[in-house]
Amino acid sequence: MTKTMTLSGNDLRPARMVALLLVAAVLLSACSGERKADRIAFDGQFFRASAKKVDKQRLNFEVTVRPVSASLEGARAAGRYEATRYCVGNFGTSDVTWINGPDGADGTLRIANDRLTLLGTCAAL
Repeated sequence: MTKTMTLSGNDLRPARMVALLLVAAVLLSACSGERKADRIAFDGQFFRASAKKVDKQRLNFEVTVRPVSASLEGARAAGRYEATRYCVGNFGTSDVTWINGPDGADGTLRIANDRLTLLGTCAAL
């Protein structure tokens, strides 16, 4: 005599949960890989750069780039790139007028705590 075993919906719950967790893990790992692939190296180094408005005026902005110790030339290029992204994103133009820009002489650049700080203004259309 043979017994036939049937699986009820309750018996499949753990297997479904494991499969769902595996799919979620694969999707999350794929997303994090894309972010790393989108990063841009400057002078062979990766920098953390951010731009923000100054004095509640979007035209005027400040860019910070770190770590400058990785490469001063790379930090300058990363700052220039971040400024361009900021102006294009806010005003649709890549024209920047620098107040304290990346092309300044080494002694005139604002560097503190391994951060380069640049100041500029976007050209409004």
